[in-house]
Amino acid sequence: MAYFLGIDLGSSSVKVVLMDGETGSASASAFAPQTEAPINAPQNGWAEQNPSDWWVYLKTALHTALHTAGIPPEAIKAIGITYQMHGLVLVDKQLQTLRPSIIWCDSRAVPYGERAFETLGHDYCLQHLLNTPGNFTAAKLAWVRENEPGIFDRVHKFMLPGDYIAMRMTGEVRTTVSGLSEGMFWDFRENRVSEPLLRCLGIPEEMIPEQVPTFGEQGFLTGSAAAELGLPAGIPICYRAGDQPNNALSLNVLNPGEVASTAGTSGVVYGISDQVCTDPKSRINMFAHVNHLAAVPRLGVMHCTNGVGIQNAWMKRMIASGKSYEEFNDMAAQAPAGSDGVSILPFGNGAERILENRQIGSSIHGINFNIHDASVLARAAQEGVAFSFKYGMDIMQQTGMSTRVIRAGYANLFLSPVFRTTLATVADAVIELYDTNGAQGAAIGAALGSGRYSTPDEAFRPLRRIAVVEPAPALRAACIDAYARWKELLRQRIAQI
Repeated sequence: MAYFLGIDLGSSSVKVVLMDGETGSASASAFAPQTEAPINAPQNGWAEQNPSDWWVYLKTALHTALHTAGIPPEAIKAIGITYQMHGLVLVDKQLQTLRPSIIWCDSRAVPYGERAFETLGHDYCLQHLLNTPGNFTAAKLAWVRENEPGIFDRVHKFMLPGDYIAMRMTGEVRTTVSGLSEGMFWDFRENRVSEPLLRCLGIPEEMIPEQVPTFGEQGFLTGSAAAELGLPAGIPICYRAGDQPNNALSLNVLNPGEVASTAGTSGVVYGISDQVCTDPKSRINMFAHVNHLAAVPRLGVMHCTNGVGIQNAWMKRMIASGKSYEEFNDMAAQAPAGSDGVSILPFGNGAERILENRQIGSSIHGINFNIHDASVLARAAQEGVAFSFKYGMDIMQQTGMSTRVIRAGYANLFLSPVFRTTLATVADAVIELYDTNGAQGAAIGAALGSGRYSTPDEAFRPLRRIAVVEPAPALRAACIDAYARWKELLRQRIAQI
């Protein structure tokens, strides 16, 4: 009997899955907290969470899952971790956190990334880092250096959020090449940490964690951590990856030309390439995928809209308080395609990479108080997200990445017929929906990293496709017209900034 624990550290909750290694199915899953985890915003554009809260959520969710599954804890053979990307966690020599984590949607570091881009130069950044330094982990660390020097002087190591959870489990501060690339530290030409970037941002090389492979033994559960988690000591961590590379893994998206998507708190389209295909304006990103090797490159080409699920949740609270998401989706379906001329720009969750790191905010356009009701607003919110996906996919296609077939988990906004049909229609793409999630992907990663499965083909035999969403010819004209209107409003809003 062999089970594998998958941990998904998101910004709204920590989810866990206990996967049966024989069948590949989830024996139990749980998440905590039951309401969305708080994101603190001490100033406009900031977003922070306390890493110690993540550990509490993990313990709560794991205890629930173990109780539900009823399996002996010693049956768990390996652990996999996935996590919200681009965050910054700082610890001192005693491995105590020095400040709250600056998480992915925090915008304060944009000027630091822009300054580094000017200093290092366009060619260096796109050829070596594959991106501009932007608002990623490296720029956030530079912000701490300049604005909180007392804290910076005490920093022993920086980490990404998943590295922190692994550290709490093993007592070791480690990371991966994939993680370093998402933080914007990795030089793909030199195949090592970028020394010019460190010098530019004033970051000592000693702050870089030890590197371990994405798959394989990365550390072992200590006795003290095991006691807190209700597990036996010595279980290996055998996989870790950021949430978007891991989402792609969970959908068996590993080879050039394959594309995954997710629409949780943020929304992402993530394609795999074996060639560098950067956008000159760096509106899309490239990172090392989970199976990237210097000799066999596998690069994730990513578009992200920050405010996806968070906008959908906000709109539901405003106009459908007390209703379920299923009822809210039904409400959206009552309005006509194109939302009767109402458009929403869904950019109210920080600076947006596809908008060249601008922070334009969300806005609602075209409301007529005499004829429009809540259903129109619900549909316009979901159509606006679909149009933001299409906007990013257009940029991806300009770099040579095809997005005609997209795999996604049957979850979050992909549960909405309005959203998924609008996206398929406006993007002229086929969407394949699968019964999987991030925590399940982390468990599969742990099984691969421990050697339980010898190949990805073996690991993904149980992956089940639930549905296929085709473009809707009857809606195409309305969707195309609405998208054109939405793009013009976006152009006007950008011009005002």
